[in-house]
This record gives sequence, structure tokens and C-alpha cells, in this order.
Amino acid sequence: MKLSLDDARWIAVGAVGLLAPRPTRAIRVADIRGAIRRLGLVQLDYVNVVTPAHYQVMFSRLGPFERSLFEKAVYSGGEFTEQWAHEASIIPVETWPLLRHRMETRRIWPSGFEAFAADHPDYASSILGRIRDAGPQTADDLPHPEGVERRLKESWFGTVPRAALEMHFARGRLAVVRRTGRLGRVFDLPERALPESCFGCDVEAHEAQRQLLMIAARAYGVATADDLADYFRMRLREVQPRVAELVERGELLPVEVEGWRARAYLHPEARVARRYSPSALISPFDPLVWYRRRAARLFHFDYRFEIFVPREKRKHGVYVLPFLLGNRLVARVDLKADRAGGRLLAPAAFLESGSDADEVAYALAAELRSMIEWLGLERVAVGRRGDLARALRAQF
Repeated sequence: MKLSLDDARWIAVGAVGLLAPRPTRAIRVADIRGAIRRLGLVQLDYVNVVTPAHYQVMFSRLGPFERSLFEKAVYSGGEFTEQWAHEASIIPVETWPLLRHRMETRRIWPSGFEAFAADHPDYASSILGRIRDAGPQTADDLPHPEGVERRLKESWFGTVPRAALEMHFARGRLAVVRRTGRLGRVFDLPERALPESCFGCDVEAHEAQRQLLMIAARAYGVATADDLADYFRMRLREVQPRVAELVERGELLPVEVEGWRARAYLHPEARVARRYSPSALISPFDPLVWYRRRAARLFHFDYRFEIFVPREKRKHGVYVLPFLLGNRLVARVDLKADRAGGRLLAPAAFLESGSDADEVAYALAAELRSMIEWLGLERVAVGRRGDLARALRAQF
């Protein structure tokens, strides 16, 4: 079976839930839960240059929504939990057992806590005992060993108690039950935090990998084995035999995509649909673009997230969002929320090759107006950098 690149793009946009018109009524908790389930996971990232990335992923699909609904959807009802999946992610609870086979061997990263744990072997186990006896705890609730600084040097974990909690969480010994704020998480034992269905029988590793690959395949629509492996951060050499097994079962359909050198695989439910031409600003951590190799292959879009790149080496800006129009990524815009000034700043805007500046600027301006309403800002201020800036500035 062969697919044109144009058809592959429509399939990909539809599979991640960007092809359906946004609801015209008020967004409900059920809408958010449905969007998360369609993707299989939502990567968490709290960088707040514009808005935390997981909120942007929902906005791209649903439009303006009350952000407290996201917290309600995720942390009440017992339908979702957190775990390392793509990166730190929200996942349906039934996915948790599929990740269990790799939790015990997960490396603690970054470095910093391993040396401490070696010198204080009883501390980490004491944390589990405290939670078992006292109930859910945050890092601020926990003590640290006497004679040791609470801060953990050279580690993004921040403190010794948080590092211990993160280690247990990554290895499946703790689960997140709610959040107290931007980074504050409340941990409890999994058997108290998760449904009984998550326990009782372990899913064999190869079967777990097959199921994870099918979640990825459904979210991607069409993808190479390399793409599928990246969705849950699996190794390609582990994935290739599982993909072959899924093809043999008829659960994945091998296809050739125009211009792709590698064999691709189509989810049986994937469809080429052009009933609606979406426009959406895409988070850097959206499944549509988070695997940069796939974005380059699928959309001919060379995307680098430059927030950690030194200023003098940045090409497009600090927090640059791709802009989707139809089944193409037609532009990219650097954005920053100036909350004190009530403005959404767009210091730079760039047009992709083959796109019409006036058409793109008109659609992008409409998306930015929707975004300022959602963020509670008053206006958009467009700068002068980039070959789309002039046409976009004329829209305001």
C-alpha cells in the first residue's frame, strides 16, 4: 500500500485530534478527558513563558477552556495518573501496568541523588514507611537526615526529600494523587492511589510493548518504527520485533509513504479526512511535533526548541510555536505572555516556504486573538523580526 505525503499529513493531523472543529459550547471535563485519551498521554511541562505546555496541547484541540478543568479531569475521578511515559506525563491509569516492566530498572536522573543514597541507605526506605503510616506527603512534609543540607547540589530535584520521592515515583513505588501548585506534588502508595485493576497480574514485557506501540500508532495514524518507539521512549531494537509481530497479527498495516526512506505503519482506524481545515498554534511538546525527525519527514519542518540555546545562537526565538493551517505547518511565531502589561508579545514571526503570507497572517491573527482571551490578556504586540512579521502586524 502506498500513501501520498499529502494523505499522510491529513492522517497525522486527524489522528492527534486536530481535525475536528473545536467545540462552540463551554468546554467540559469530559472533553479534556477525551482529548487526553485520544493522545494516549500528555507530556507535562510547566515552563510558563506563554502557558504550561500541557494546557497549550488542550487549547490547540479544544480552544479556550478553564484551566482548573484540566486539574479536575486529571486528579479527580481516578481515570488518570502521572508517570514517566514519553517524558513526565499524564496517562490513563490502565497504561500504568504497561510501564511497570521498566520502572524497576529506570535510571535515577540527573546525577546527584545516587551518591547521597549510597551514604544514607536507610533514608529512602524511611520515606516509604512514613507515607505508609501517615498518608500522602509532599516534599515539604518530609524531613531530611541530620547533618545533611536539605538542598541537593547540582540537581534539578532541588531537595533531598524531593529526590527520594522522585526516585520512588520513577520506580513505581509511589504515585501522584494531586498537585499543590506548579511543581508541588502529593505522593501516596500506588495501591492506595490507583485502582485495583492496576495490580494483581504483571503484564509481560513484550505484551506491554505491543500495547504501548498500538497506543502510539493510534495517536500518530501513520508512523515509522522509529516514530513509534519514541512515543513511549522505547529502544528501536526492542520495538522492531514487536512491530513485526503486530504486522503479522494484522494490527498494523505496512505502507510506503511518498518521500520516506523507511517503511511506515498505518493504524487500521486511521483515515484520510479533509472535511475541516484546522488552524492551531502547536506546543513544542505536542505529539504532532515533539519528535523532530518525524516533523521534518512529515511536514518538511525543521524545528528546534531554542529556549536553552544561548541568545546569540538562536535562529527564531525563545519560545517558538509552530502554526498549523490545514495539513501543513505554515509558520512559526515566537511568543511571550507579558502578564503585567496585559500583552501577548510576538517578537518574531516566520513564514514557511510555499505559504501565502496574507492567508497565514489572517489565520494566525485569529488564533492569537483567541489565545489572549483565554490567557486573560488585552492585546497582541507583534515585533519586526521575521518575514511574516509585517503581514501579521497589519492584522492588529
